[in-house]
Amino acid sequence: MAYSMPAIVIDNGTGYTKMGYSGNREPNFIIPSAIAIKETSKLGDQASRRLARGVDDLDFYIGDEALDATGYSVKYPIRHGIVEDWDLMERYWEQCIFRYLRAEPEDHYFLLTEPPLNTPENREYTAEIMFETFNVPGLYIAVQAVLALAASWTNRQLYERTLTGIVIDSGDGVTHCIPVAEGYIIGSCIKHIPIAGRNITYFIQNLLREREFGIPAEQSLETAKAIKERFCYVCPDIAKEFEKYDKNQSKWIKKYTGITAITKQPFEVDVGFERFLGPEVFFNPEIANPDFVTSLSDIVDTCIQNCPIDVRRPLYKNIVLSGGSTMFKDFDRRLQRDIHRLVNQRMKLSYQLSQGRLNPKPIEVQVVSHNMQRYAVWFGGSMLASTEEFYSVCHTKSQYEEYGPSICRHNPVFGTMT
Repeated sequence: MAYSMPAIVIDNGTGYTKMGYSGNREPNFIIPSAIAIKETSKLGDQASRRLARGVDDLDFYIGDEALDATGYSVKYPIRHGIVEDWDLMERYWEQCIFRYLRAEPEDHYFLLTEPPLNTPENREYTAEIMFETFNVPGLYIAVQAVLALAASWTNRQLYERTLTGIVIDSGDGVTHCIPVAEGYIIGSCIKHIPIAGRNITYFIQNLLREREFGIPAEQSLETAKAIKERFCYVCPDIAKEFEKYDKNQSKWIKKYTGITAITKQPFEVDVGFERFLGPEVFFNPEIANPDFVTSLSDIVDTCIQNCPIDVRRPLYKNIVLSGGSTMFKDFDRRLQRDIHRLVNQRMKLSYQLSQGRLNPKPIEVQVVSHNMQRYAVWFGGSMLASTEEFYSVCHTKSQYEEYGPSICRHNPVFGTMT
């Protein structure tokens, strides 16, 4: 039965959860990773406060409904990609499967995603919930970066498909640089960057707050978010960009029209320098955060230089973008240009230091941008879960009953992926 039904792919992120069936190009649902529950004020630990009696146990909302629910406390079970509250996560998955996907978990194999450096214990907890609570026939836990690499194959010829590359995964809450060699993560070289979509939204909100007066206070954040998604782009040179705006304001300054939630009156916002200053936070972080001054291109370069010497060239050749915050126009071109400069400077220096005796072969730098970038992790999972081989590498219910949850500590990278 499970083989005839498509597998279910769920990608739980810090900001949003993407879920749907394998073989689809886009997720069926994208909802915030939030859950609203009724909490009693009894003393005691977290779990005992939540031990509801009877029907109250089913009284919770997830996603957008959770954010709108009144009289409930909103919780986020995932922080920085890692599940922190398993009790809530179980309930979250319950509504994902039964209410959103309207599926019978016993009929579908499941592919779940995990962040790099997830602990083996977390995989065991996941396996326990999936096999014990939902009675699923098979489960595979895939690393997000590997799926993002697989998703970039859509623009590639068959012979060019490789699972060696560096994934720049930038979502709402956090950005990671993850080097992958032959489908396995080089864990010691992962770099974590404290700049992501949320920081850009806050930065644009501050810029607007200093200049615009017509924005209702309670809507300033969502206005900043809408402006970021609609008008922002990455520029090659800030100074020239400022000059361009000063010369011809009517061409470059856009208008954003919003509606006040309470009075239903429209308000207008002029969108000027925010258009290029927002995404510039990735390349000149000091404009938004004085504590962090290393640009994204420097971090990617350092990350590759920390890797074993034999994988460095293939990593430079396959820099894959993934996640919503890499969707800005010309983001890939700017990143490729900056990394190329750093690499060429290093080559030039080694040539000078060796007094002309060492003339290294030029390094090819390629940043891969593709049309599935926003849901790259989910789409990669959907592609791989629709292959025949997927079912043979999944951990099955019978294996779980025989050996216990420790079988999920290791999920092999399978042939189709390499």
